Amino acid sequence: MMNTALVVMKRELRGYFTTPLAYVFLFVFLFFANFMTFRSPFFEARQADLRVFFDLLPVLFLFLVPAIGMKLWAEERKSGTIEVLFSLPVTVGRAVMGKFIAAWLFIAVALLLTFPMVITVNYLGSPDNWVIAAGYIGGLLLAGCYLAVSMFCSSITANPVVSFILSVVICSLFVFADYPSVLLVLESFLSAAMLEAVENLSFVLHFESLRRGVIEFRDMAFYVLFITGWVLATAVWINGRREAG
Repeated sequence: MMNTALVVMKRELRGYFTTPLAYVFLFVFLFFANFMTFRSPFFEARQADLRVFFDLLPVLFLFLVPAIGMKLWAEERKSGTIEVLFSLPVTVGRAVMGKFIAAWLFIAVALLLTFPMVITVNYLGSPDNWVIAAGYIGGLLLAGCYLAVSMFCSSITANPVVSFILSVVICSLFVFADYPSVLLVLESFLSAAMLEAVENLSFVLHFESLRRGVIEFRDMAFYVLFITGWVLATAVWINGRREAG
């Protein structure tokens, strides 16, 4: 199974690094990550850490990840190469997994390229590097959630722009699910149990502990189950379309 998934993964990764658009995404992400982290309040606070960077990640990912994921399946359908893909000896599940891993690795590269910020804060002070490492682990898992949603949205439309907009909207719901203003609106027509369930779906809520250096089972379980669920939904949808078509 992994052999064909790896073939798809390599095909996708090659596609990322042979197009200028991927480098534009990386530049924009790195520019805003560095600019927003090291703007004037950073030096005024006199505390060398990456707290600001990890606070910004949910918002940065809200646009970066859907931009990466919007073409995963939409472009295949738009250009007709999806038929070519499935003419190869590869199952839907392996194709979906290969594409997801490739996009996730690309995002991991984007995160890895922020490593100079880690060097900078260590030069300026003595940060807790375990907290920073946990934040990066959480950031990668957080990106996986955005990407899983984006890949599903890409599978249900042949228009990458529509896929991008749907991804941003759906991911926004999960990002702001635990915001007090959102919960205040929802409490007027949801029970306490349902309100708590909505709050627990928040990406930010489960990222909070990780960015503070605390790895909890419930947060890890949430990310694994969330990513698995949306990836499976993508595979089921594409398989259904393939059999119907």
